[in-house]
Amino acid sequence: MLLCAWPSLAQQRIESRIDRLVRAEMRKEKIPGVSLAIIRNGRVDILKSYGLANVEHQVPVKPETVFQSGSIGKQFTAAAVMILVEEGKISLDDKITKFFPDAPATWSNITVRHLLTQTSGMGDYPPEVDLRREYTEDEYFEYFKKAPLSFAPGEKWDYSNAGYATLGFLVRKVSGKYYGEFLQERIFQPLGMSTARVISEADIVPNRAAGYRLVQGVLKNQEWVSPSTNSTADGSLYFTILDLAKWDAALYTDKPLKQTSLAQIWAPVKLNDGKRKGYGFGWHTEIIHNRRVVFHGGAWQGFKSFILRFPDDKLTITFFANSWDTKDFKFARQLAAIFYPQFALPQVQSIDGRTIEDREPKSTAFIRRVLLQLARGTATPDQFTPELKAEMFPHRAKQIGETLGSLSLPVAVIHLGELIERRDENGLRVYGFLLTDIGKTLSCTVRLTKEEKVAGLELSEVAK
Repeated sequence: MLLCAWPSLAQQRIESRIDRLVRAEMRKEKIPGVSLAIIRNGRVDILKSYGLANVEHQVPVKPETVFQSGSIGKQFTAAAVMILVEEGKISLDDKITKFFPDAPATWSNITVRHLLTQTSGMGDYPPEVDLRREYTEDEYFEYFKKAPLSFAPGEKWDYSNAGYATLGFLVRKVSGKYYGEFLQERIFQPLGMSTARVISEADIVPNRAAGYRLVQGVLKNQEWVSPSTNSTADGSLYFTILDLAKWDAALYTDKPLKQTSLAQIWAPVKLNDGKRKGYGFGWHTEIIHNRRVVFHGGAWQGFKSFILRFPDDKLTITFFANSWDTKDFKFARQLAAIFYPQFALPQVQSIDGRTIEDREPKSTAFIRRVLLQLARGTATPDQFTPELKAEMFPHRAKQIGETLGSLSLPVAVIHLGELIERRDENGLRVYGFLLTDIGKTLSCTVRLTKEEKVAGLELSEVAK
């Protein structure tokens, strides 16, 4: 891997803009540390470290700092499956009952492709799963099998951590090896990703960062989960920014995956009704401002991560942050705008921002839950006032749901929506949110009664 020996004047200006942006976001969101790389044609062009990897011990971030992956780990699970596809051991259209004959009858039409593209209907971990308890793979799988599908396979798109955990079980079933061991042998070691591995709290991991979250504006350590929770294939990996740079370089080659396989990975999924969703195998895939973009974010245990690739321009932006409160989609978009001004946030979202403190977390959590249910098509009329209920159902609720569903990651409304307004009006509480995606920003205004019923809901795209 080659680093730029002496930055040009243009590059110095870019680095200065990156520094200002990152430091402003860190100050605003109280992010302890950030590790960032700009990669051109598989070579690191800009490598930056900011702040602290560990606040208690005042350890600074450096390029060798190890962060948790969150869901950017899904692309590695997808790569493991595609290696097995290339070897003829799996077909994308194999029914998963071929490998798991004891699966419930409702799974009979779920294919490997459905799991990869988040269209299986499996959803997230069932609520019965306690993330602080130890489980075997078989015990996890039993919980998954008992949970009802949210929709028929291929009918809709909905983010599914359980689906990707199941892909990890599939890798073991077919290869005879735990998915983390398979990744080490087939991807990490061959590419020289020397610090990439499955999460372990027990092992001594040099340069490991600590994860943080904000509780009423005060920095706290990440919440604890069981070791088995941090061992599944839905995003339980350790990386440094240098590991991701080596991975990015490999994506221009035929090792560990052929370019024909990567083309399938980055193709949008086609649903049963013929509509397409901009998600492939562990990657979002879109055309935004006439540029092909593939990307994914990660959020887990006090960490955020992002990888944003412009394949035709051979430019990649990737970062880690050790705070759950990092607005990763917004952060990535602002970095992209340094290179492509069309990606700039609308004026309503300056670097300093207009976010206000959320003093009513129960009410805003209710609003986010309603928005997510609208996006999934599962909102119920009893959450709305009688007057709005008559206006919303069924047609307007469906329209709003489709607009929310057009976001790269509709589930992100739960934790990415920024509160920018709170006022009282005619006996109602008014909340204004901004929902930021890589290619657009939505404005959402919600009016609540004192009984926590939605009395008004407006949603629109914010013009530049």
